[in-house]
Amino acid sequence: MRNSVRLVLVGAFLLSALAGSAPARRPSAPPPGEDKSKPSYDLKAQAALDLADLQKKFTSLAEAIPQEKYNWRPADGVRSVSELFLHVSAAGFHYPTLKGTPPEPGFVGKGFEKSTTDKAKVIEWLNKSFAYSIASVESMSNAEFANLLPKLGPQANEGDVVYLMVVHAHEHLGQAISYSRSVGVVPPWTAEAQKKSAQAPKP
Repeated sequence: MRNSVRLVLVGAFLLSALAGSAPARRPSAPPPGEDKSKPSYDLKAQAALDLADLQKKFTSLAEAIPQEKYNWRPADGVRSVSELFLHVSAAGFHYPTLKGTPPEPGFVGKGFEKSTTDKAKVIEWLNKSFAYSIASVESMSNAEFANLLPKLGPQANEGDVVYLMVVHAHEHLGQAISYSRSVGVVPPWTAEAQKKSAQAPKP
């Protein structure tokens, strides 16, 4: 323990000494002017593509996990399998409304995550949610991505909402993969890749 403390102190001392003896640097160049070049990345098309891929992965994972594992949770106070999938579904219904998409009929946010543990219903909600969010993105014009949303922040725009919606789903896909591994389920796309690799001719 003492050796570890000494190493930390020595490291801190060396860093401060180096910082103090480093030669003065010239000021960095001024930031470039406003970038007026034409964007080469189509957020609309890519977001719709990402959401479609996320839908496929979430639903195939939900299919692969047995019904009896839908109540499983990694610890008390943490979302269960069904609650995680329904949380993702709820987010897909919520984010588009922030940019003005009309709410999905039949979706009620309050208590939604605990509304069912039935596997078939959970998968149905996942499909409805992704269909709704994809349709919301595809209904936008490219110009609308720059529309400001002052209620979300001084520089917030509709494109930010789409970006956050995709990132949120990706974050929880990682969590869902961890859940599936914990209950002994290999993600279907990983199982398929492993199968193809095993069948490939050896060099």
